[in-house]
Amino acid sequence: MSEAPERYIELGLRLGRHIDGLVDAYFGPAEIAERVEREELRAPAELAADATALVETLDGNEWLRSQLVGLETVARRLAGEEIPFAEEVERCYGIRPERVPEEKFKAAHRALDEVLPGDGSLAERYQAWRETNGLSGDDLAKAVDSLATELRGRTEALTGLPEGESVHFEYVTDEPWAAYNYYLGGRRSRIAVNTDLPMTPTFLVGLVAHETYPGHHVEHAWKEKLLVDEGGVLEESILLIGTPQSLVSEGIAGLAAEMALGEDEQNVAAEHVRASGVEFDPELSRRVSETSRGLDGVSTNVALMLHADGASQDEARAYLKRWGLASDRRVDQGLRFMTDPVWRSYVTTYTDGYRVCKAFVDGDPARFKRLLTEQLTPAEIQAAS
Repeated sequence: MSEAPERYIELGLRLGRHIDGLVDAYFGPAEIAERVEREELRAPAELAADATALVETLDGNEWLRSQLVGLETVARRLAGEEIPFAEEVERCYGIRPERVPEEKFKAAHRALDEVLPGDGSLAERYQAWRETNGLSGDDLAKAVDSLATELRGRTEALTGLPEGESVHFEYVTDEPWAAYNYYLGGRRSRIAVNTDLPMTPTFLVGLVAHETYPGHHVEHAWKEKLLVDEGGVLEESILLIGTPQSLVSEGIAGLAAEMALGEDEQNVAAEHVRASGVEFDPELSRRVSETSRGLDGVSTNVALMLHADGASQDEARAYLKRWGLASDRRVDQGLRFMTDPVWRSYVTTYTDGYRVCKAFVDGDPARFKRLLTEQLTPAEIQAAS
């Protein structure tokens, strides 16, 4: 059993040599990574067999078992095995995706139609709310820095922060995501912000909280300190896409803004963009943000259409535009994400991760900190909700 964490890390690193981006971060012993890098490339089918064999050696480590099931599934697909999409998602992330009834989207459309001002179709008004008065350039960088500072202070009061943690922002283009946390180890994160699409104040607050305080950065920093450094939990020193670890992490990040800011979220957004001169109505944004939660699940439905039903990209595009009220640019970015070999099943982690983590936390900062500091599987989180 004592060898299992190191063998698990080796397996993740070996798969990562086949799939760029699978290893989200590694901050464990350098000699393990160096040894794997010197090896001959191992065949995916052999790596799948290694995962199966390692699962059979475990006794009681449910977290590690669920991670290995995810890696086994990734390896099987890489070897060319056809796995039904819903089964793939469940094995990788611990939650089976379910289609959201379109009646839920219809209800959200009706509610948004009452809330959004102006003329034009509902999609035009919703896109105007999401995409006009966005920040860019120096104004964006200043708002990001000031928001991170405020969120850091609020997170310190909410859950505490490990000593020596820090974040650094950089600005990029031509990526399939809005922002990405590159966790560097040593309680440090590099946050890449994609400037391809407008960054409106409401979206920006959620993005900064999601990636930094009290989202991805805080989770990784706390777990490195408590589990890896102090607890000797070696397997926590590697972060792997395609595993339940990712769903829990996205659930934490999805809750981040509401846990740190509560009802102040829109007022905080207004405060930090005031100097830019961007027009912003915090009360309207609060109402639209709450109402648009009813559109959660559109992306999951589209992923199931593409990968379970065999729908065309044109059909997927039409669905995103109709039910998600998405602009052409957002549709293009969403489809790029959902058809990427690494990320195609990941899209479900945002909605399902948020749902299960929100039910578990139920507004309690102490339960939120449990998510930040403990190894919990989606099944354990659901059972304790």
